[in-house]
Amino acid sequence: MANNFRTDRVGMEIKREVNEILQKKVRDPRVQGVTITDVQMLGDLSMAKVYYTIMSNLASDNQKAQTGLEKATGTIKRELGHNLKMYKIPDLTFVKDESIEYGNKIDQMLRDLEKK
Repeated sequence: MANNFRTDRVGMEIKREVNEILQKKVRDPRVQGVTITDVQMLGDLSMAKVYYTIMSNLASDNQKAQTGLEKATGTIKRELGHNLKMYKIPDLTFVKDESIEYGNKIDQMLRDLEKK
């Protein structure tokens, strides 16, 4: 139980820090408009799966954002190392968060049902 609390707490800190780093430190135009929605940590804190969303629905913009995030991973890890007091900064894997699009689709279906 305590380990789960720690992974959740570290995940929240990484989420907050990565959002701030993307806004202030990363100058790559491909990651402009990217928002971190969640971070899932492994139990031993060695790896973090970082979920993100982007304002655009275009597949090309999604691919550009993914590429930009992968290129900025080193910078993000370095900044995390400066900002977080951890023995080892976890490896970061960026994954597009599909839950918001899925939620929007469900909302649209419900609105369509109400119209009928």
